[in-house]
Amino acid sequence: MSIATILQGKGREVIHVKPTDSVLSAVKLLADKRIGCLPVVEDGAVLGIFSERDLLYRVASDGADALNHTVGEVMTAPAITIDDQTPVLHGLSLMTKRRVRHLPVVIDGKLAGLISIGDLVKFRIDTIESEAASLRDYIQTA
Repeated sequence: MSIATILQGKGREVIHVKPTDSVLSAVKLLADKRIGCLPVVEDGAVLGIFSERDLLYRVASDGADALNHTVGEVMTAPAITIDDQTPVLHGLSLMTKRRVRHLPVVIDGKLAGLISIGDLVKFRIDTIESEAASLRDYIQTA
């Protein structure tokens, strides 16, 4: 199964910020939407990721002044991305190896979705439960 399957169920709408947005406005958006990261996008292209972790590192070095920076100064770049044909297990492996919790989905150089580790784990659990139910049905009818 590919990432496209997950995006079909989840949708492709992604809340994002521009590199010129202030860290304060991005933090407010994270809090308002109760999300952990924002892709940093310009002209449809993903330039980086701004996450809670980026904020934490900048606050540790700059204190409250961290909120006065632009997202472009604080974001993690370049972003690790995948396309919609990436297999789910490859996405999980990539997240584990690179220690990230979100992957922007890019198609033809443009942001097309965002996948979290929670999305991938839920998909895997649903798949395994479905397979187990099929096996139980097969055994009971044999």
